Amino acid sequence: MSPWFTFPFTLFVEFRPASTLSVDLKHNQGFLCCFFVLLIGYNRGIFGIPSEKKSEIENMVKVLESLNPTPHPTLDLNKLGGCSKLIYSTITILGSRRTKLGLRDFISLGDFLQIIDISKGKAVNEIMFNVRGLNLFSGKLIIEASFKISSQSRVDISYNTSTIIPDQLMNMFRKNYDILLGIFNPHGWLEITYPFLPPFWG
Repeated sequence: MSPWFTFPFTLFVEFRPASTLSVDLKHNQGFLCCFFVLLIGYNRGIFGIPSEKKSEIENMVKVLESLNPTPHPTLDLNKLGGCSKLIYSTITILGSRRTKLGLRDFISLGDFLQIIDISKGKAVNEIMFNVRGLNLFSGKLIIEASFKISSQSRVDISYNTSTIIPDQLMNMFRKNYDILLGIFNPHGWLEITYPFLPPFWG
């Protein structure tokens, strides 16, 4: 499973109580709805989740991966192109790191977006932040990376550049910028285990 499990940000999911959903493993739609419902209220897992809930999520991820309709995803990268929005991550910001980054008090996390340009082999991650207090404002960390196919299911990722906008936000993170970048730097490799185009669009 990729560290970031994403779905296209134009996808609208109709959330209903999990008990009312019929899980159709052949068409996957009901199962995906159950999965999305399970994630509600945990802020994408970034600040940690109870071990029991984490195990439940990981078990559902394994089932979802077993339903992968595209066994060789790098042969059909068009399913990954465009803009996606993070719904769950194994990345965590806990303890002193969360305190040093101000994410306990006056800075909150917004959306995590990933924009992939298949034709150029480029990927951009945008992590949004909102700053509370007298000088309320928002900004984002932008990380640009390149990727190349290394197998039928894996791509190698190389970090290119990063920046924070506006300057006010950069000034707040400057002292601990290495910590912030260390958390979100995508350099390495990505195993693609369930690429899909959503079954319904808004």
